Amino acid sequence: MLFADADGATFFPELSKLEEEMNRIDEDGQGIVCGSRAHLQDESIASRTLVRTILMYGFHFCVWIFAVKNVRDTQCGFKLLDRSTARIVFRSLHIERWAFDVEMLKIAEMLSIPVSEVAVKWTEIEGSKLSPLMDAIQMFRDIFLLWLRYAIGAWTISSKQD
Repeated sequence: MLFADADGATFFPELSKLEEEMNRIDEDGQGIVCGSRAHLQDESIASRTLVRTILMYGFHFCVWIFAVKNVRDTQCGFKLLDRSTARIVFRSLHIERWAFDVEMLKIAEMLSIPVSEVAVKWTEIEGSKLSPLMDAIQMFRDIFLLWLRYAIGAWTISSKQD
């Protein structure tokens, strides 16, 4: 199952890269492959304002501390999931905004579902609805609360056997 951002920022021929990687990592019919823009980071920093660059690094650090350790670009909206993995992670999701990808990957990490990342061609699409400061605050809040709620047991995940 593939999901992609509606703006078409990632080119659909890139799906073949994700499929190839899925075939490599798929264990017991489970896996997630994330399209990644991490290889474009140096290029994007050159075209970003200082504030956006600081927010980007802060977000990556927050994700690494509180949620996902093995994916550099959790927010690229181009992800391939094995059907059984999709059933497991989507059933357990709580976050409905921008950080739902982070929760999805955290659930996979908690269940030891194989997750991988593949560089994809990506283009920035004009007209973003993202408000850098306000949405960054919301995302930081969501990620911290995600960690806290799982840590204290307020949120649980479905087991692999469900």
